[in-house]
Amino acid sequence: MGDHICPWWLAYTFDNPFRHFFHNPEKMLGSYVAKGMTVLDVGCGMGFFSIGLAKLVGDKGCVIAADVQPKMLRALEKRSEKVGVSNIIHLHRSEPDKLGVGTPVDFILAFWMVHEVPDPKIFFHQIRSCLKSNGRILIAEPKFHVSLKRFQEILVSAQESGLNICETPFFRFSRSAVLKNDSL
Repeated sequence: MGDHICPWWLAYTFDNPFRHFFHNPEKMLGSYVAKGMTVLDVGCGMGFFSIGLAKLVGDKGCVIAADVQPKMLRALEKRSEKVGVSNIIHLHRSEPDKLGVGTPVDFILAFWMVHEVPDPKIFFHQIRSCLKSNGRILIAEPKFHVSLKRFQEILVSAQESGLNICETPFFRFSRSAVLKNDSL
């Protein structure tokens, strides 16, 4: 969703079979996502987490996989067909400055992508607007690319948008936080 987005071809360097040893979507997200939920994977890339989320929500659930790059979405479409979850994953092409998702969701994942958005405060307003009142947002940023100071700035933008930190889970190579609506 920004001018500094990860090129589609670079995604292959970290979205590969070995990544499951460090980031297992079902283990990482299983305590936040349940069968039948509607979830949003923002900046889904080639679907590493989208496919895991689809397995967690099951046939009665829905994963909205949003990305600005058509090549990422096409790769995800092929991958989801290959593993039999294409009926659960709904592809959504966002604009660089507009998420464009109006569906109310139970959970939002923004993994290694918030640092790429042009204005984090606007981004957090947009994702908060589609979050159900009891929903949660998990953001994670790569430690090798996002300094602790920059991550704290991102969290301030989230708080200025009406989101509060309710948890800081540990995920390898990442700085992460779970956010909820301030009004809860």
